Amino acid sequence: MNEIKTVDARGLSCPQPAMLTRQAIQKLDNGTLEVLVDSGTARENVSRLAKNAGWAVTMEEQPEGSCRIVLKK
Repeated sequence: MNEIKTVDARGLSCPQPAMLTRQAIQKLDNGTLEVLVDSGTARENVSRLAKNAGWAVTMEEQPEGSCRIVLKK
């Protein structure tokens, strides 16, 4: 069973969430990565970065107002 790696970028302003996601993608290469963000800008930047890197992107709005972005490759 594959372990899901998590990047918690809540509370961080751009470009930090995208930079942390890029670093995690480079280390992981493939598998599942969960990124937690709490701003619309971070959500768009992270999903664009992941799609451009060839990862499938799924977004789930969380009850507390944040967003869970699941990246798979």
